Amino acid sequence: MSNITTKEKLFTSSYICAWMANFLLFFSFYLIMPLLALYLIQKFSVEESVVGAVLSCYTLACLFIRPFSGYLVDAFPRKKLYLLALFFFVSLFLGYPVVSTVFLFAVLRILHGFAFGMVSISSNTIVIDIMPASRRGEGLGYYGLSNNFAMATGPMVGLWLLNHYSFETIFYVSFFVCSFSFLFGSFVKTKQRDVVKNQEKISLDRFVLKKGVPAGFNLMLLAFPYGIMTSFIALYAKELNLQGDSSFFYMALAFGIASSRLFSGKQVDKGYLLRVIKVGMAIAIMAFFLLSMLRYSSIEGTLLVKAFYLSAFLIGVGYGTLFPAMNSLFVALAPANKRGTATSTYLTSWDIGIGIGLFLGGMLSQYTSFSTTFLFGAILGLLSLIIFITFTSHHFIKNRLNEV
Repeated sequence: MSNITTKEKLFTSSYICAWMANFLLFFSFYLIMPLLALYLIQKFSVEESVVGAVLSCYTLACLFIRPFSGYLVDAFPRKKLYLLALFFFVSLFLGYPVVSTVFLFAVLRILHGFAFGMVSISSNTIVIDIMPASRRGEGLGYYGLSNNFAMATGPMVGLWLLNHYSFETIFYVSFFVCSFSFLFGSFVKTKQRDVVKNQEKISLDRFVLKKGVPAGFNLMLLAFPYGIMTSFIALYAKELNLQGDSSFFYMALAFGIASSRLFSGKQVDKGYLLRVIKVGMAIAIMAFFLLSMLRYSSIEGTLLVKAFYLSAFLIGVGYGTLFPAMNSLFVALAPANKRGTATSTYLTSWDIGIGIGLFLGGMLSQYTSFSTTFLFGAILGLLSLIIFITFTSHHFIKNRLNEV
């Protein structure tokens, strides 16, 4: 039995409270996510194009605020900003049942996106602060499970509630659940740190971690096929004439992500960061290649369904392996007073790739097929792996400030 000091313990009360706060926040988010489009159509009688534009306001607002969030988290007390943003995020759920126009709904989504962008950066940075550096990869892996469990359970609970209760009731349930997120978040104890003020000029590096740009480019390429998958997998299932419930694709995906966290984080802490990232990339690439080839294979019936779910599981394993390792890579490139900026750059790179995937993926699938679109995503993933091996990994070794 190894001697682990109190300082090296991972599962402290603060870590557990941060985990629960993050799970409940994302659960409340995923609880209403599959219902919003239907709510807009039924209440305001708008077309699908308007629904897409209104719902995209959330993502755009989140993407816009994240670089500034990273700077604020580094420049001011992190827990105070975290609780303020979380309180704002919780309160906004009360706006959904009372907004009376599409315009006000769009404004509400923009404000919610701003709040979420700040909460996601500050919470991720705080959990990095409270965990021991020697177990950062493992800690980030387990922390990421809170998102995955919420992703797997939130939409199902939301759809079940919709069969028994009104939209307004579900919004109040989200508010109630997210209130407990604030409660757990208030119990997180952070280390006292000196906030550096006015000692650096405001520059690009205070909003974007310049040393993390190469890794950010890799992440953008990998996010492209993931973005396509999240929005178009149900339509691809129809293209395949799949004789199964496509919603189970997301359960298999979440299970794959959760399974990968049992080993990937520990391998990062053992010093195999770059190797873990390469393995995660390779698995994700192969999974998307498998997914794209299902249309051209001779298999059908239950075998096709199994291959469909298998690709989801492997995508989950690949990205589940990749996420905490990439997060650790960005943190290792930044000094302690720029961890918020590092986290912001990491998440912003991912969001940009997701957004590009949604936009270009939709156009490409319209003129070709979803199978071709997924194949294109797999090729971009392969390009990302090649760039990572030939350039980004060497750039990281040369510029890292912290051991991982």
